[in-house]
Amino acid sequence: MNEEKPIYVMGFEGSANKIGVGIVRGDGHILSNVRKTYITPPGTGFQPSQTAKHHRQHVISLTKQALEQANLKSSDITALAYTRGPGMGAPLMSVAVVVRMLSEMWKKPIIPVNHCVGHIEMGRLVTKAKNPVVLYVSGGNTQVIAYSANRYRIFGETIDIAVGNLLDRFARLINLSNDPAPGYNIEQCAKKGTKYIPIPYIVKGMDVSFSGILSFLKDFVKTKQEAGGYTDADLCYSLQETIFAMLIEVTERALAHCGSNEVLIVGGVGCNVHLQEMMQKMLDQRIPAGTLCGMDDRYCIDNGAMIAWAGLVDYMNNGNKGAELKDCDVTQRFRTDEVFVHWRKD
Repeated sequence: MNEEKPIYVMGFEGSANKIGVGIVRGDGHILSNVRKTYITPPGTGFQPSQTAKHHRQHVISLTKQALEQANLKSSDITALAYTRGPGMGAPLMSVAVVVRMLSEMWKKPIIPVNHCVGHIEMGRLVTKAKNPVVLYVSGGNTQVIAYSANRYRIFGETIDIAVGNLLDRFARLINLSNDPAPGYNIEQCAKKGTKYIPIPYIVKGMDVSFSGILSFLKDFVKTKQEAGGYTDADLCYSLQETIFAMLIEVTERALAHCGSNEVLIVGGVGCNVHLQEMMQKMLDQRIPAGTLCGMDDRYCIDNGAMIAWAGLVDYMNNGNKGAELKDCDVTQRFRTDEVFVHWRKD
């Protein structure tokens, strides 16, 4: 009797300033997960056209690198998964075109993946979380999510800019480096802070707001920072304490509503060790104590393996079928709760 051929899915992520390619085996084993980050000079952000150009320059070499790292050939790959959205239009499109081309060359099916669902499924795979409340925090998204009836339901979210966008723009304001990431450099700078500056705390029901905080910080840096003797480290420290407390408040409320005692933090901002420490303190105070499912930068930050895994569970639970080529498009708006999570039976 012939042994069943193993399933390997290659995933492509390029929704923002990172281009990643990863390969995951059918049993969830991550065989490769390589990426490149588009880093701009201090005080600047990344523009869609230049980010897309960066992705085009690196996607082929990353594809080869992922195959080599996994010790596989293109003929071994079962299917290709890519980020359909949400994200920046030009970078998304630059990666989707490559995936469509490889699909035609290699004769492989394509699985479009929701970026947010990719983060959640990767978090569940890596941490073995069963049915957690998810805090999804990144440069483009801020959501509190819980699973119910084949959907990842959004219990609360930002009503304006994402928490990661606030951190990125604040880093530009004080001219912090973008290498390796603005949020990481804010986290390190905050460790030297000694004075707490009262910053607007904006929670509206289950939702949060960050745009007013950014406006406050712009004014403070221009008019009050020097006069008050506050350092950039004081600002970083105060900002983290305030916005992380906001996020933990709405997460705890979601825990109470869902009857859950498990929190999974995903997205680039989820790498922040201080955020994880604050969340753990909240969970320790619950009766019984809760569990934090945290990850490091390998899987919190945008990566190809998370798209491969989300595509794989979709593919294996959909009769091993991919999407029609005409449906393999991209969209900048693609909410987490739009996806029918047919692979979960709980």
